[in-house]
Amino acid sequence: MRILANENFPGEAVEALRKQGHDVAWVRTDAPGNNDTQVLERAQREGRIVITFDKDFGELAFRAGLPAQSGIILFRISAPSERTWRGPLQRQ
Repeated sequence: MRILANENFPGEAVEALRKQGHDVAWVRTDAPGNNDTQVLERAQREGRIVITFDKDFGELAFRAGLPAQSGIILFRISAPSERTWRGPLQRQ
């Protein structure tokens, strides 16, 4: 799967997805400071699914009519710190 992790996504989760064989680009390292519109446009251009904790993507994609052919996965949980992340994608 081709994924674009938003800047707020935990690095350990990005690495876990990569270890599972997913093609994950991460805004924090590839394009820090990009606004939400730029992130969504990049995802569409590169055929990636955006993963984010930022609810603004729903506003952009649905209310403003911005196309989102690649998709958006919005995580509605508190983003853990880099130190405490032990997501379900990592094997214990």
